[in-house]
Amino acid sequence: MEAPSKNQTPPFSLPVDSDHKATQFRPFSISSPHMRAFHLAWLSLFSCFFSTFSIPPLIAVIRDDLNLTDTDIGNAGIASFAGSIFSRLAMGPACDLVGPRIASATLSLLTAPIVLSTSLISSPHSFIFLRFLIGFSLANFVANQFWMSSMFSGRVVGLANGVAAGWANVGAGVTQLVMPIIYSLITSYDVPSFKAWRVAFIVPAIFQAVTALMVLVFGQDLPDGNYKRPQNITSNNKAKENALHEVVFHGLKNYRGWILGLTYGYCFGVELTTDNIIAQYFYDRFDVKIQTAGATAASFGLANWVSRPAGGVVSDEMGRRFGMRGRLWSLWGVQTVAGLLCVLLGRINSLWGSIFVMCVFSLFVQAASGLTFGVVPFVSKRSLGVISGMTGSGGTVGAVVTQLLLFSGSNKFSTQTGISLMGLMMLVCTLSLTVIYFPQWGGMFCVPSVEPDSMDEDYHLLK
Repeated sequence: MEAPSKNQTPPFSLPVDSDHKATQFRPFSISSPHMRAFHLAWLSLFSCFFSTFSIPPLIAVIRDDLNLTDTDIGNAGIASFAGSIFSRLAMGPACDLVGPRIASATLSLLTAPIVLSTSLISSPHSFIFLRFLIGFSLANFVANQFWMSSMFSGRVVGLANGVAAGWANVGAGVTQLVMPIIYSLITSYDVPSFKAWRVAFIVPAIFQAVTALMVLVFGQDLPDGNYKRPQNITSNNKAKENALHEVVFHGLKNYRGWILGLTYGYCFGVELTTDNIIAQYFYDRFDVKIQTAGATAASFGLANWVSRPAGGVVSDEMGRRFGMRGRLWSLWGVQTVAGLLCVLLGRINSLWGSIFVMCVFSLFVQAASGLTFGVVPFVSKRSLGVISGMTGSGGTVGAVVTQLLLFSGSNKFSTQTGISLMGLMMLVCTLSLTVIYFPQWGGMFCVPSVEPDSMDEDYHLLK
């Protein structure tokens, strides 16, 4: 990555630090490069969430057409998350090497035709395999967070990460609401049901491709330009390989990344699992119409508009007041409350009671995701992409494990019992935050052991 000449300082519409990262966050501005990158990042990831979760709201129709069993549906849900595990792990190093713009747009353009091919599936096996491939697009989450951490300084990075991911995650809720409407509009023209649901998937495929092209054309990796490989690396394969190994292994050896991956698996992973099951849960348990089930499920995802950004705001504010200890304690507290609400959701037997608890639960579980990525940028400067990838992959690993253990269709207990058990898993896994410790900032129970200025500058990202 080539550094710009210090004699050529480009003008910025936002105040910046010495690295030209914005020190203010104005979400309703479209100024270049900081806020334009923000809007492109969240919109691109929004389209990926829209595509990935466009199937669950129509599962009642698809199930009848393809003769899917509960086991098939459960396995498809697992497959959709399994695909993104590998792609998220790969996306971190890809961002470190080529930048978030090319990495993100390339993945979206590769997976958009797969979304379109949903209209061609004809068997349970092809349905499961397709969901596996579509799940790869969720790796754009890593590029989203990497991009924001490259554009915004430490004082606002938690907020920027939270809003960018939160607004993007709204796509999972919007698709729950929009896809049944698209299906209903198509059937209103006397199109048979078995054709209407297939035609509906043209919309998310085109949407995803268009946003990817926008990222390529209008995006910028860094405040001072796009990523470029220095000539001494491109001409020396050994040096290039060593640089990659240093970035990857430096990140993999950092235990904090693994712990954040675990806890993220039981906030964002739980959110993904809920997105996958909630529409069918209300449809089957409370015998509501498919449009009603979709609208109810949409309210869970739509909460991301405010809840995940709120988590970022809380993380930044607690960081200003209490340092890293404040960030960790607030993450633990919010995620613990989310776990308790998840347990309660599975015990409620009334429709309106379940809707109310689900909405409150959504606020806390999504805020916990924002709080998690208020900590991630401080773990490692050298391997930011790898740490982001590890944490992001942890979210999908958690979703896979939860779906496999509790909602695979072969379990003997009911869906509502599975939801309560999912809450208990959240409570247990969140306790691992207590062992995270930064020598220069301390941990939940321990004070710092060294002065921040004495640490290697490559150890952390921002101060």
